[in-house]
Parts: sequence; C-alpha cells; structure tokens
Amino acid sequence: MKESILDVLLYLFEHYFTADTDLGRDRDSLQSTLIGAGFSPAEIHRAFEWLEGLAEERPMTATHTGNIGPTRVFFGPELTKFDVESRGFLTYLEQQGVLSPSQRERVVDRAMALDQDEIDLDDMKWVVLMVLFNQPGSEAAYAWMETQMCEEDPESVH
Repeated sequence: MKESILDVLLYLFEHYFTADTDLGRDRDSLQSTLIGAGFSPAEIHRAFEWLEGLAEERPMTATHTGNIGPTRVFFGPELTKFDVESRGFLTYLEQQGVLSPSQRERVVDRAMALDQDEIDLDDMKWVVLMVLFNQPGSEAAYAWMETQMCEEDPESVH
C-alpha cells in the first residue's frame, strides 16, 4: 500500500492531537513511533513539513464577516485536484459561517500541499478538521466538524 502524507497526518491526528500536545517538542519520539507504525521516514518528514506549513501564517482570530466579499473561484490545479463534492463542501462551510475566507484559503493551501493527485470529500473533511484544530477561536466550528466526521448522516449547520 502506498502511504501518503495524509495517512501519516491522520495517524498523528487520531493518536496525538490534543489541546496540550506540542508536536515540535517531541518530534524525535513521534518519528520513532511513526516508523514503528510502518510509515516511511520520507513520508514522516513530509508530514512534519505539512504541519509546519499549517502553523505558518496562522491568523490571529477566526472571525467571520458573513457572506460579504468575493466568491471563491477554483481554477487550474485546484479543479484537477479537488473533486466537485470537495469544492462544494468548502463553499458550503464558508456560506454557513463554519469557515472564514482566510480559513478556507488555509484549507485550500494545505489540501494542495498533500501528495495526492485527487482530494475527495472525506480527505477534504480531514484537512478542514486539522486546520480548524490549529486555529485559535475555532472551537465551536471544530466541534461541529468533529461531530460531522463521526455521524453517518451529518446534520446541516443552523
């Protein structure tokens, strides 16, 4: 089975992401654990680079200004990489106030940084969840997304 950055990230997310976890301080230990779990050093290194990219340019707040502003138009490589459901899902999350425009752009950036040719809806949901987890002030949006990931029949945003 070919491993991907997303496989490593999901493993980390499911086993190590908590509010008080500092992935940077225990990177060597985590790398050993990931190698023991069967991930290649190259994929582990790329996953840590992805996480470092997520931490860069972190917005100070996650405020949402409503539906005021331009509409996001996906183009070129984004159209090739993101399926229709993924693009629609991002638009839906922004329209419902779950993602701010800056958070949406973080999600797009981090999804494009994955080593996959295509990002489907499930992959996009995981990327959104990881971005929200990393954004101060996004606790409610994160909690809503987390419930959506666990339910067979996701609820709509009110």
